[in-house]
Amino acid sequence: MLMRTDPFRDLDRLAEAVWGTRARPAAMPMTAYRDDGTFVVHLDLPGVSPDSIDLTVEQNVLTVHAERKPPVGDSAERVVDERGYGVFSRQLFLGETLDADQLKATYDAGVLTLTIPIAEKAKPRKVEISASSTDRKEINA
Repeated sequence: MLMRTDPFRDLDRLAEAVWGTRARPAAMPMTAYRDDGTFVVHLDLPGVSPDSIDLTVEQNVLTVHAERKPPVGDSAERVVDERGYGVFSRQLFLGETLDADQLKATYDAGVLTLTIPIAEKAKPRKVEISASSTDRKEINA
């Protein structure tokens, strides 16, 4: 018996597990940034119904679940199908400096936007320096 080997097949399997395929997407693209006193996250979820999005926060771990269903039934003959369908999931680990209790979420034009305020204790503060009568300085923090 002759066996044909493909040295790149294992690499393909690993890539599919990490990045997913068109039929089984692994993650949702994200942009995150800090703007003034808030942390903002944008997640791309095109074609997802807002009713299918589920957000949970447990011990500073934010989990986003969403499902995109195919627009046609099983009986339809698909000619081209390059869009991914199924359940999307992503976890974000929130730092101690974020106030997860005040998290707000909006969904518009296929983009889920999460706004998380930065906790007051984590914001920079000014430390006053006072001078004593002997010209020594004390730092009060």
